[in-house]
Amino acid sequence: MRFSDNTISNLRIKLDKGEVSSLDLFNTASALAYKYQDDCNLFVSILDKKDEEKSNSVLSGIPYALKDNISTKGILTTASSNILKDYVPVYDATVYKKLKESGAVLVGKTTLDELAMGGSGITAHTGIVRNPWDKTRQIGGSSSGSVGVVSLDIVPFSIGSDTGDSIRKPAAYCGVVGYKPTYGLISRYGLFAFASSLDHVGVIARNVKDISLVTDIIKGHDDKDMTTLEDDGVKFSDYINKDIGNKKLFYIKEICDYNTVDTDESKLVLDNFYDTVNKVKSLGFSVSEVSIDKDLLNAIYPTYMSISCAEATSNNANLVGIHFGNRIGSKSIDEIMFETRTNGFSELIKRRFILGSYILQRENQEKLYLNACRIRRLLVEKLTDLFKEYDGMIMPATGGIAPKFGDKSDNLSDKYLLLENHLALANFGGFPSITIPSGFVNKMPVAINITSGIKTDAMLLNMASKIENSLGYKNMIVGDDDV
Repeated sequence: MRFSDNTISNLRIKLDKGEVSSLDLFNTASALAYKYQDDCNLFVSILDKKDEEKSNSVLSGIPYALKDNISTKGILTTASSNILKDYVPVYDATVYKKLKESGAVLVGKTTLDELAMGGSGITAHTGIVRNPWDKTRQIGGSSSGSVGVVSLDIVPFSIGSDTGDSIRKPAAYCGVVGYKPTYGLISRYGLFAFASSLDHVGVIARNVKDISLVTDIIKGHDDKDMTTLEDDGVKFSDYINKDIGNKKLFYIKEICDYNTVDTDESKLVLDNFYDTVNKVKSLGFSVSEVSIDKDLLNAIYPTYMSISCAEATSNNANLVGIHFGNRIGSKSIDEIMFETRTNGFSELIKRRFILGSYILQRENQEKLYLNACRIRRLLVEKLTDLFKEYDGMIMPATGGIAPKFGDKSDNLSDKYLLLENHLALANFGGFPSITIPSGFVNKMPVAINITSGIKTDAMLLNMASKIENSLGYKNMIVGDDDV
């Protein structure tokens, strides 16, 4: 059975009619997981036994995958880092608990960039993750495996985390839908923290309707996460089919400017974007061009790196081989901490921790950390004002197709590419944001991204669904470039 031929709603009908069993679906997903594991390295662990369903919800019996930085009691949870390669949690994350209670069936834990710090899929302790569309290319990250398992039709949906673009950019590279909700809509209790003011739990699927069905199950207030919002009772899956009305969108001129890109590939991505904008206008949307100070926009990437590295350094200070981490060394506590962290982290992670420590030093906080926070505030205020006038922002999701291995790296750089880094704006403000496929460039998927104001997730999914239906690229799997 191809999951791509069956939405979650269709699978629910087939399960209820007895045309297929939950065990059948689990066995299919498990077999596919093993089939593609050697080629793509999508899983840290694949489960051999399915959970028993405990609910009659729409997700009961439906297989899914979970990013391996989300705590699962009794199941290996490594965050794709050597320092946690043997860690088995003693508690469940809220998102996993809710999915278990809904009857959804976990197939496995997916590979990520180490500790979710990276956008390439090349730093996991189990090896690189390859893009299923072209195995010579990166898949993006950090939710690499969570995107790949949906793109390869292994499961109908998966759960990831998004700190700067970690769900939405790899989703764009792989022709699937990636959704990051309003900050606080979905509990992060049990998510291994990277940058707490930017981290979100989100959903990957092959269509917007499935995103809404999963989000209905996992959203809501959690006493164990003080940042969660009170549930307003809105069912996104009901709202998604409502009339869209005359919605107003905007894009940022300085980011979507042909003069700011220097490759033919990037120009083709912009061609696709402007073609998509014309299709969106034909649906009754109005789409306007707005201008934002380019100096402010150029600060997106350094602001993100400054805040995220500082918060990551603080959040991961407990990984020293004493309470957490694979202990190395024995002569003294200082030696254990030094050897464990030196040998337990990749070079990228160590660089980020060093940068974060530097930023947090007392003499640097004002110039580096607090200034980054001020720039973040200016950007958020600008977008918040725009969302008072417009219903959403529509942008290209990436500046190109998935890069070849060796073309780009996640090394810290002073090259601030606007088209590649603007998705972090949604994390700065906690705005809901979704990426949907919009076509192909050089036989690789490309996508658009739509972002809207705080707590407008229902409207965002409604708009995205209407646009998705008109573009005709939903429910894709690898190889569907002739859609």
